Amino acid sequence: MLTPKTEDDLARIVAEADAPLRIQGGGTRPIGTPTRGTVLSTSALSGIELYEPGSLTLVAKAGTPVAEIEAALAVEGQRLAFEPMDHRGLLGTTGTPTIGGVAAANVSGPRRIQSGAARDFMLGVRFVDGRGQIIKNGGRVMKNVTGYDLVKLMAGSYGTLGVLTEVSLKVLPKPRASGVMLIEGLTDDLAVTALSRALGSPYEVSGAAHLQKGLDGAPVTMIRLEGFESSVAYRAEALGKVLAGFGDFTLETDPAKTAAGWEYIRDVMPFQGRDGDVWRLSVKPSDAPGVVASLSGAEAFYDWGGGLVWLLAPEGSGVNAASIRAAVGRIGGHATLIRGNTSAGAFQPLSPAVAALQDGLRRKFDPRQILNPGLMTQGQAA
Repeated sequence: MLTPKTEDDLARIVAEADAPLRIQGGGTRPIGTPTRGTVLSTSALSGIELYEPGSLTLVAKAGTPVAEIEAALAVEGQRLAFEPMDHRGLLGTTGTPTIGGVAAANVSGPRRIQSGAARDFMLGVRFVDGRGQIIKNGGRVMKNVTGYDLVKLMAGSYGTLGVLTEVSLKVLPKPRASGVMLIEGLTDDLAVTALSRALGSPYEVSGAAHLQKGLDGAPVTMIRLEGFESSVAYRAEALGKVLAGFGDFTLETDPAKTAAGWEYIRDVMPFQGRDGDVWRLSVKPSDAPGVVASLSGAEAFYDWGGGLVWLLAPEGSGVNAASIRAAVGRIGGHATLIRGNTSAGAFQPLSPAVAALQDGLRRKFDPRQILNPGLMTQGQAA
């Protein structure tokens, strides 16, 4: 394993490489087609370089543990608003999640529906491209973000365009209180309709999920409200009237319980430690229940108001890459294999035009094709 301690060391390693490199942060997210090559870890590029609570900005080296950043923010009553998932439980990995890994995979949790994705909070990046050149884009403060937006290009590129060395982030204040409205017994169709109605209301919903099987085995629909305690109580009462036709609700306001409930959704705990392939489907919320119903034998739960479906396809269920991609392809969605057999490709097949654009970008940033080669291999169109 290669573990450079400085950005210059990393640039030299990439420039001198004569074989593929497998880029790794904390080693907690082995998503995509397994790649060949020597492991190049950014874990030693660690540390918060700048934190200005008054400006709501933080700059950290790519190998900085997410937990370290969250602890520093908590002291000042702030947080990463995009609520990044911890993949370790689902993927059975160890190691330490890093901010570079979060940025490279654009890891975004339940709060994405209100606050945005990880890429929306990235102000600037530094990275080393496939030639070994150090590139800087964006800025360390919001007013300095100018020029070509390579920041968002790097988000979700999984280290195939460059190796991140530094990430500049916008952070947000942590709310004083949180409440979760719980409605039991809804079908998938009714739950998504209720979630859509809640998200379309003026009551600032920051989490909208539905479990086919809650902890007691019964369906449960979850709607999160955050802010001042009095505001949460008022909005819950008002939203309860909007959703009266869907049944009674209970409001959970215990901080530990509400946090645990959304960690359960965020980290896909319903599928942890269980056999089967795990897929992440992005679809229009109104289409989600129909897609799930067409994949009989699979188990699912919904986040982002139904726009994100987590699907567990047990072995022998008959639900496989072809059937999943056919189901989402019919309604213009896409599917990513997060855990399981990648022989059919982990990522959604691209149209010829988009595939050509992606290939052109990779050849521009990594002309020798040495950074995570093959990791983002697309599956076959259904």
